[in-house]
Amino acid sequence: MPATTRIHRWKPIALATAATLAGLTASTLTATPAAATTTAYDTTYYKNAVGKTGAGLKSSLHTIISSQTKISYSAVWNALKVTDQDPNNSNNVILLYSGVSRSKSLNGGDLGDWNREHTWAKSHGDFGETTGPGTDLHHLRPADVQVNSVRGNKDFDNGGSTVSGGGGSLTDSDSFEPRDADKGDVARMILYMAVRYDGGDGFADLEPNEKVNNGSNPYMGKLSVLKQWNEQDPPSAFEEKRNQVIYDTYQHNRNPFIDHPEWVEAIW
Repeated sequence: MPATTRIHRWKPIALATAATLAGLTASTLTATPAAATTTAYDTTYYKNAVGKTGAGLKSSLHTIISSQTKISYSAVWNALKVTDQDPNNSNNVILLYSGVSRSKSLNGGDLGDWNREHTWAKSHGDFGETTGPGTDLHHLRPADVQVNSVRGNKDFDNGGSTVSGGGGSLTDSDSFEPRDADKGDVARMILYMAVRYDGGDGFADLEPNEKVNNGSNPYMGKLSVLKQWNEQDPPSAFEEKRNQVIYDTYQHNRNPFIDHPEWVEAIW
């Protein structure tokens, strides 16, 4: 399949404005809505969603992305070695949260290893490692074992103290803040899960909300912060390539918020 062609209809924020915003902390930044885009899939894959907003857009996207090939949890190991391969070193993967490049062979559960991070914590909806939400590559990423343990099943929010080895990530008792380069990735993964899993396939209806400490409830917060992160950290070339590999090789479905980050605001 052809790689996604992204055409931005809006020009970026003026450099002077960007310089001013750079002086603000992430918690005080009010981001400008994501630029509208067109992709090579708008007249094919997304044709029934283009032009819609709100519940209609969410429903159409759910129908589109629910057509997917599912893989087993054990198969996720090898899949991540392809989807998250370091573009500068084919022997390594790039780890979520820390940004570290680590050998593909160091997958496991020991100190210095990387393991499979469920960005939408599997206890939030109690889906575990079941084929479906528990094995969906659009929210599974390689992460350092210790950093992954610190994140645990915490909701996402701004603030906290520095996570050792976390590349600038922060955490407190009830939330986790990824490093700046991963904030948008996390937001788009969480919101993908909320659209893909709506309770109609035997799993919980996953939804974002404005809380932390959601525990085992099928919710993930905070929505307002995730929306801000989506604006603050637009899709990178790495994220776009990952989306393409999952579509072409594994699940044959896409994360629509990587192709169209402006759809986050259109729905929520």
